[in-house]
Amino acid sequence: MEYRRLGSSGLQISALSFGTWLTFGKQIDDKTAEELMTVAYDAGINFFDNAEIYARGQSEIVMGKILAKKGWDRSSYLVSSKVFFGTEGKDAKPNQRGLSRKHVIEGCHGALKRLQVDYLDLYYCHRADKQTPIEETVWAMHQLVMQGKILYWGTSEWEATEIMEAIAVAKQHHLIGPVVEQPQYNMLTREKLERDYLHLFRYHGLGTTIWSPLASGVLTGKYNDAKPGDTRLMMEGMEWLHDRVIQEQILEKVRGLKSIADGLGITLARLSLAWCLKNPNVSTVILGASKVAQLKENLDCYSALPLLTDEIMLTIENILGNKPKADSF
Repeated sequence: MEYRRLGSSGLQISALSFGTWLTFGKQIDDKTAEELMTVAYDAGINFFDNAEIYARGQSEIVMGKILAKKGWDRSSYLVSSKVFFGTEGKDAKPNQRGLSRKHVIEGCHGALKRLQVDYLDLYYCHRADKQTPIEETVWAMHQLVMQGKILYWGTSEWEATEIMEAIAVAKQHHLIGPVVEQPQYNMLTREKLERDYLHLFRYHGLGTTIWSPLASGVLTGKYNDAKPGDTRLMMEGMEWLHDRVIQEQILEKVRGLKSIADGLGITLARLSLAWCLKNPNVSTVILGASKVAQLKENLDCYSALPLLTDEIMLTIENILGNKPKADSF
């Protein structure tokens, strides 16, 4: 396993990590969840990603039970939570969601209890909150760091201007600012990481923990000619994502990518993951899996890295045709 610095921080994070969105406490049973975390940890993964909204808190409860049972040295792994949506979903009362000081701190306490840990290594603002002054959120995060309840904090799916504002507030008041962003990044979704955040990478050392590197399974090729009924895109409530990615023009690109993978003698999933790993601004690629065999295959993506020559990367770009035009600084 390769370990990378999380941006300009001193934290070492495995280049591949493991997340639980849509799986723990929802799609898979607890026994499978434990098997997946064990395989990940034994392979050298040291970052386990979670959030208060995942299965309305049940995902963190499942992970917490596994961490307590396994008894791994606490210094050997990183665990995260995210705050914004709460655990009540659409039933949330006014102060049970958002980034007010009240919800940020109560959300942290809830995550610590569910995960059965004394502190969170990473704590994310899961979305930007237009109803809360950014100063209030930055101060709340700073106070949690000072109390030892979180070690680093960051954002998820924020616009570059919003992250810049948080950094400016932290600098102005000599507070601990955000060090990491968790954006979606894959061959089909590239704008934020390859264009919008370049200033943040260059001048502020922002780290990234990217999610959905396989575009919810689309970049495995399994949707090319069929629509499997047991996949996350077919789950109730996921219609928004299904309609966004299951389009003929996208599937046509995926078929072209699969031809490249076939020619290299690897799976499309391994090709797609290795492509993400090649980006120097990616601190870690979060893997999601519901089956042990699936996770083991994805962990083998390192073997594909030497195959991604400049020529192959150019061929991939010609198929994708979506490289963002970066602004110059």
